[in-house]
Parts: sequence; structure tokens; C-alpha cells
Amino acid sequence: MELDLSPKLAKKVYGGDGGSYYAWCPTELPMLREGNIGASKLALQKNGFALPRYSDSSKVAYVLQGAGVAGIILPESEEKVIAIKKGDAIALPFGVITWWYNKDDTELEVLFMGDTSKGHKAGQFTDFFLTGANGILTGFTTDFVKRAWDVDDDTAKALIGNQQGKGIVKLDANVKMPEPKPDHRKGMALNCEEAPLDTDIKNAGNVVLLNTKNLPLVGQVGLGADLVRLEGNAMCSPGFSCDSALQVTYIVKGSGRLQVVGVDGKRVLETIVKPGNLLIVPRFFVVSKIADPDGLSWFSIITTPNPVFTHLAGSIGAWKAISPEVLQAAFKIPAETEKLFRSKRTNDAIFFPPPPQ
Repeated sequence: MELDLSPKLAKKVYGGDGGSYYAWCPTELPMLREGNIGASKLALQKNGFALPRYSDSSKVAYVLQGAGVAGIILPESEEKVIAIKKGDAIALPFGVITWWYNKDDTELEVLFMGDTSKGHKAGQFTDFFLTGANGILTGFTTDFVKRAWDVDDDTAKALIGNQQGKGIVKLDANVKMPEPKPDHRKGMALNCEEAPLDTDIKNAGNVVLLNTKNLPLVGQVGLGADLVRLEGNAMCSPGFSCDSALQVTYIVKGSGRLQVVGVDGKRVLETIVKPGNLLIVPRFFVVSKIADPDGLSWFSIITTPNPVFTHLAGSIGAWKAISPEVLQAAFKIPAETEKLFRSKRTNDAIFFPPPPQ
């Protein structure tokens, strides 16, 4: 049976006054299960507080909108309290405990994508909450809590039962939360909208790569990532991941056409992508995108910390490296056609400006 590769939107899992948690389901997007990939979103309203939790999966978080504060506790390390804002990418390895807080009027929205190969469910994150009505302490008897934390009966009952919220709560405006510390941010987050561009092609597009060089923690996560911004009507060269990695793509802004070609030259997907869409391209399948007039931006994770791509068109296209005689024989074309083919796209690398009017 052929897999459904069409882009999907996330669905609400839980939430309340403080905000909501959304996730993509493997039954609707089968490539999540096939690729052992999880994807979810956290949306916090003003004074929304995502209770401390850890996950069964390593992840990359990306702030889609708003600003706020995140608490990150790596195993056997002190808490890092960092200011986060739109464009920030954060690597979250196994065992990390996190909490998230939004004190602003604008909704704080954070995307999570990661590897579920060691998780409880293929294609889904499982979070374990430290507090709340579904928190870890609620599963222990009072005498275990008293012994473990050396507290009296009343304190143990308060720790277990006072917080009745699940996952996300809304705090009173007068509750004081930790202030972010600028020095804590170093090595923990990279703003993809402000980072140096790895590729920048005039009137076409640019890309920022997230890898072990600019955010070493992605090495522990085992994932790479990138933010790609295509100008209006520009095109991204047909290409594929040549190191067997999967590419999981979330459409951040704009819209455009997308085509994916797989085994035996079969076009397995042709669609219009829009903000909020998530899609996964199977290993070695070739994908290309053309932006609509307003442009197209997407954030992707790649299931290797230092991904390598092969592009089929442009100045670095694979066909440029093949000898003329081989191309003539392979395409069954005369020499003059091969010369014309080779003479095109000699300056543009992976993004192509719109054709002249």
C-alpha cells in the first residue's frame, strides 16, 4: 500500500486557559511512524505556563512566534533560564527537563520535531510531567513521597494534590517567575533569523543550517535543521538527501507548489503547501518547491546532525559533474542539446530567481 505523503495540520491534544498542545498523528501522516519521527506544537497564552516535563525522545524546538522564557535542565546540570523569541532553535537531548512560560500578550508558539526511535510509540512523543494532576508524584503513595523528599504528611499531600492542572496552566499575573540570564543562552539556542546565512542568492532565497558547528548540542540530539526562505516566485532546485536521512518540513510562512518524485520516476506528491503544514520526504526521493508571489519559508529537521544534500540543477548540480559524452548517451540527445543543457544555471546554486517577465 502506498504511503500518504500529503501535508497535514496538527490537532489539539489538550489545553485550557493557559494554552494548548497540538500534535501530528501517525495514523494521518504515516511517514511519522515509518521514519520514527515525532512532531508537535506548544501554544501559550499570556501567563501560560507549560509545567516541567521530560520526554522519551530527543528533539529540536523552534519558536514560530512570540517571545517568552524557557527553563532547560540537562542531566546532572544546573537549570538554564533563557529568553526565547521568534526564530530561536533549541536542541533538546534525551533526559532534558523543560518548562515554558509566556508573560506577553502575543501567543508564544513553539514547534517540536524529533526522533522517536527509542520512544514508547513510533511517530509520537510521550511526555512525563513532574507536577500536575497527571504528574509523576500522583502515582506514588504518600509514604513514598514523604520518605523520598523527607517531608511531613501535609507537605507530601500538598506536593501531590495542590496542582490540579494538566500539562499547561495559567498563572496569576502577580506570580513571579525566574528572569532569564543572558549567559545561560550561549550554546543552548541559535536564532535562525539573525544567524549568518550559509547560502544567500539574490532575488531567489537563503538558508541557515543548524549543525554541530553553530549549536553543538545538536550532536547529542542526532539531528540537523535548517531555515529556508524563498523569495516570491523563486524555485528551490530538485534535490535529495544523499546520506539516507529523512527530511521533516514545517511550512512557517507563505505558500507554494511542491513536487516529490520517487522510485521509477513516479511523481508521488504534487500539492500546494501553506503555513502549518507538516510533510516528510522519504529517503532518497527528490523534492522541489516553487514559491507563490508572497514567498515561502520552511523549517526542517534532518535525521543526521551534519546533513549532506545532492542537488540536480544549478551550478552545483550533479549533472554538471557528469562528462558530456555520458550525458549525450544517457539522455539520447545530440551534442548541441547537451551543450545547451550544460550552459544553463551556471551561476545559480540551489535557489533560482523567478524567470524574467
